[in-house]
Order: sequence, then structure tokens, then C-alpha cells
Amino acid sequence: MADDLRYVVKKVVGEENFIDMTPNKSNNYCCGGGGGFLQSGFPEARREYGRVKAEQIMATGAHYAITPCHNCHAQIHDLCEHYNGHWHTVHLWTLICLSMGMLGENERVYLGPDLASVGL
Repeated sequence: MADDLRYVVKKVVGEENFIDMTPNKSNNYCCGGGGGFLQSGFPEARREYGRVKAEQIMATGAHYAITPCHNCHAQIHDLCEHYNGHWHTVHLWTLICLSMGMLGENERVYLGPDLASVGL
């Protein structure tokens, strides 16, 4: 499954723009937002658990972290703000729609200035 998603991402953003994390695929680290933890009311514990993921993303030097689900998106976005990361957190569907020219103006909140006006 991980290779299938990487194929889609590479087609959407271009293989030259794809930066994989280390470790990756089935050895990748959890962001710490799933399983209800995002809504648990323990933000400091959640952020500390997610620190490893934040460090992993920072190590890539990537400008975007692509997330597959709402919980991951909210957690990784929060980790970026909490740990002073320098990435934009986007849903995979946002990039797919952007690449197809069908992303609405109101759906560009999480895009950086380099992509916010693409296709408008």
C-alpha cells in the first residue's frame, strides 16, 4: 500500500519534488494524533508523543508534509506550530485536486505562497 501512495504522490508533485522520510513505509513513526488522542484533552502529552514525527519531518527539509487523514493533518499541523517547523501541512486530496486544476479558492488555506494561486 505504501508504494501505491508514493506512486500517486510522485505523479502529483513530480518525482523530483518527492522527499521520503527515514524510516519510512511500515517502519515510519506515528504522528500521535490518531485513535482519539487528538481530541483527548491532553495536548502536551500528544505533542510530546508527536515530537519524534516533527523531528522526522524537519530532517527531510521538505516544505510540505502530505497527510492522508484528518487526524494526521490536524496533529502534524499542530506539531509544526508547536515545534516551530517550517513546513505546510496538506491533505493528499488537496494536491490531487490542485494538480487536476479543480481546487477551489476556499480550499487553499494550508498551501504555501508558492502554490496558493496555482490554477486560479
